Parts: sequence; structure tokens; C-alpha cells
Amino acid sequence: MASLTLGLVAVAPAEAAGPTPDDLNLYAEDACTDTNRSDFQFHIYFNSGEAGAYRNIGYSVYDFDSVQSSDGNHYVLPFCKIGASSPWPGSGQHIKNNAASGDNTHLKYTARVYSRSGYWGNQDAMGPMQHHDQFLKVYNDNASFQWT
Repeated sequence: MASLTLGLVAVAPAEAAGPTPDDLNLYAEDACTDTNRSDFQFHIYFNSGEAGAYRNIGYSVYDFDSVQSSDGNHYVLPFCKIGASSPWPGSGQHIKNNAASGDNTHLKYTARVYSRSGYWGNQDAMGPMQHHDQFLKVYNDNASFQWT
């Protein structure tokens, strides 16, 4: 009778993956830090002239109304809640179809805001270190953002 030997292989537990880009856009402190101090290089504003509530964005966003967190749920990306006793215009509102201006402080990449989810449709592009005091093609009609 032949003997059968089974070898056991030790498998190390998988390490938890770090936060996803969507997690960082949703939860990172830099998302709502003063735009001059944030490491996130794209700033989107509720009002024209880079005014009102804002959100700093560090990574491309496929759909402002459906950002998937690592917990598997989808969340709306809002403007930051600023000014507790006297909220800034747009504070806490959805970014999708509510943004009027933007500022790209990246030294290398172009920031593109699109009118449709999935990086398509009309777009406003801001080259490195450029801004739009008022979006020309996606004013209050914006759904996604991409670095190119």
C-alpha cells in the first residue's frame, strides 16, 4: 500500500489594502483643507470666481454622484461644509451639476471637468496652473473629473 503525504503550505494573511483614490476624495482631510494648504491639486467651486463652498479633488472622479468607497457603497461627493454659523453658498450640496468654477494648481497635469459621468460630453479643460473664473461649457452641468 502506497502512503500519501500531504504537504501543508503556510499562507500569510492578506494585508488590508490602503485607501482607494475614491476613499481619499471622499474622506481625506485634504479634501476640505484650505485650498492653499491642500495637497489635492484641483479645486472645484460652487460659485463663479472661485467663490463659495469648494472641494479639493486629488484623483479622477468617474461620477460625482456615485463615488464608490472601499466599503462597497456609493456616495455623493459634496462641496465641503464650511462656515458653521454662517454657511458658505453651496456648503454641503452635491457637486454634480452645481459647480461654476475651478482651479488647477498642479504643475504637470491638465484638469478636465465633463458634463457627463464617465469622462465624456462637453468639457472645460484647465492646463497646469490655470483656472476658470466661470466654466464655459459645463457651468452647473458637470458630472465627472479627470486628470490628463
